[in-house]
Amino acid sequence: MRLRVIGSSGTFPSPTNPASGYIIENGSTRVWCDAGPGTFMNLPVDDRTIDAVFLSHRHPDHCADVFAAYHAWTFRPDPRTGVPLYAHADVIGHLSAFLGSTPDDSFHSTFEVIELEDGDSASIGDLELSVVEMNHSVPDLGSLWNGAGRTLFFTGDTGPGDWTGAVEGVDVLLCETALAGEREQDHFTGHLNGAEAGKIARDAGVGELVLTHIPPYLDKSVVVAEAEATFGKAVRLAVPGTDIKV
Repeated sequence: MRLRVIGSSGTFPSPTNPASGYIIENGSTRVWCDAGPGTFMNLPVDDRTIDAVFLSHRHPDHCADVFAAYHAWTFRPDPRTGVPLYAHADVIGHLSAFLGSTPDDSFHSTFEVIELEDGDSASIGDLELSVVEMNHSVPDLGSLWNGAGRTLFFTGDTGPGDWTGAVEGVDVLLCETALAGEREQDHFTGHLNGAEAGKIARDAGVGELVLTHIPPYLDKSVVVAEAEATFGKAVRLAVPGTDIKV
C-alpha cells in the first residue's frame, strides 16, 4: 500500500501547498482521499485513473475540489460516470445543496454516492475501508485503510476522544495537528496539537506517525518537535510530493 501527499496545508491552502488531499493506492486501486482546494489541479496521477473519492467531512479545506472534479468529469468531451464517492450523509447533503442537485441530475450521474457512518466498512478494489466518527465540529469520519496486510489510518480533523482505539497497532497514522503549544482552556477541542498526536500514536503502538493539516501560520518544526517528544521517536511531516510505502 502507498500514500502520496497532494496537499497538507491546514485550514486554507498556501501558494506552495494545497489543502488536505492524498492518494491511497494498493494493487491496481487508487483512491483520492480528501479534496481540499488545489488538490485536483495537482493530482500526481491522471485524474481518469482515480477509482474512487473519499471525503472525511464537509469543511471546504477538505472537500471543495470535488466541484472541480465534478466539472472536469462531467462537461469535457469524454465525461466520466459512476465514480464512487464515499462520505457521510452530512457531506453529501451540503454538496448537493450548493449545486442545487437532485437525485437524477448530472452530479449523481458523475458520482455514485455511497453514504457512510460510524462503524461502516466498504471494499474498494484492492483496498478495505472502515470508518469511525471523530471529534470535530461537524460529522467527520476517520478512515482505516487496509491493503496487502498493511494498515493506514487518516484522522481527518479531530480533537482527542474515544476514537483512539481505532488506531491501535496501525502501520501508519496520518494525523492532523492544527494546534501548537499547550492546549488552552478555551481552545476548540476539535483539533490536536503535536504533543497530543504523539501521545495517541505512542499509546496505540503506531508504527509511523505522519503529521498533516498544520496551518501556514504555525511553525511546523515546533509541531513536529512536540510530537516527537511524546511519541518517543522520529515523526514525519506530510508535504506535497511525500510518497510513503505503508
